[in-house]
Parts: sequence; C-alpha cells; structure tokens
Amino acid sequence: MRRILLLLLCIPMLVCAKTKKDDSKYLVGAVPEVNGQVLFQQTFAVEGKSKQEIFNVMKTYLHNLMKEDCQMKGTKMNVEDAETGILVARFEEWMIFKKKPLVLDRTRFRYRLSVECFDGKCMMKLGQISYYYEEDLEGFNGRTYRAEEWINDTNALNKAQDKLLWGSAKFRRKTVDRVEEIFTGARDAFEQPVEKPKATKLLD
Repeated sequence: MRRILLLLLCIPMLVCAKTKKDDSKYLVGAVPEVNGQVLFQQTFAVEGKSKQEIFNVMKTYLHNLMKEDCQMKGTKMNVEDAETGILVARFEEWMIFKKKPLVLDRTRFRYRLSVECFDGKCMMKLGQISYYYEEDLEGFNGRTYRAEEWINDTNALNKAQDKLLWGSAKFRRKTVDRVEEIFTGARDAFEQPVEKPKATKLLD
C-alpha cells in the first residue's frame, strides 16, 4: 500500500519533469540590442557570387517570404535597389502561440527586414519589432508591445537571468525561433540542388 501511495505522489513530479521547457537558447544574449534597440544581425559569405547575383537570390527569397500563409496586409516591400544591392521590407504576420479547437492564441508580429548585398557576402538585419496582442474579432482594442520593453534581457529575464518571465516568455521564444528560421532560409536559398547523373543506356 505504501509503495502505491509513493508512486501516486511521484506522478505529478514526473509529469512536471517531462513538460519543463529547456529555455537555455532563449536566455542571456538571445535577443541582441544595439544602442538600446533590439536588432538581430547576420552576415554570411556567398563564395563565387557577385553582388548582382546575390541581390537576385535575396529578392526572390523576400518575395517568397511575403507570400507565406501567415503574412498580412501590412507586409510590403519598401526598397528594392539593384544598384546599391539593398532590399528593405516591412512584415506583419501572425505569430501563433497555441491553436486548438476553440482556442487560438496569437499576436500580430511586425518587423523590418533589410538586406545589403556585396560581392561574395550578404548582410541581413531584422529590427523595429513590435507585437499587437489580444485584439478583438474586428482587429481593434489590442495592446501594442515593443521588443525593447517586452522581450529584451532586461524585461524578459528574472534577476538571476536564468529563467524567462511568464508574460513575455512565449513572445521571446517565438521571435528567436522565427528570426533563426528567416536567416537560415536566406542561407539555404543559395544552395543549389545537386543534379543526379543521367543514366547511360548500354549499347547491345
């Protein structure tokens, strides 16, 4: 009887252990700031490609991003300059936290994505981030949160900086993951599929 009782007492502990999130990748430094502004940056090499070639690939990549199902009317291209190699786009997309029957937790995720192309390399910046959350069915009466007051280290981590604060945790996780997805997609856009060698027909 005692063994059964001990087992029952341990079950909640086991459940908590399984459901506990590993937030190590979202802790200190996961959301970088430059001069007090949240700004994600990445520069990567594209060997053997000219500035114009890189610009063309990134232009296509941004236009494909703008066609994703999560995009909204606020998404648009602002700058598309082949001579300078600069692309700038504003994005407004749905960021989904939870989607189940009768439960939909989401926010409008707004940001500015800029790309600068050079011979042999590409520089990307993602900033001016904000969220429009808890809007009504008509899209009004929501609350706007700026990244600098919501997901940066100062406002999203506890004093020991080893845990995410409850309110903004889901915003920080999803933002870091989305930025990583966008930057990774840009690098992958330059990977050309390897053509399989054609089978040669043997002569009789």
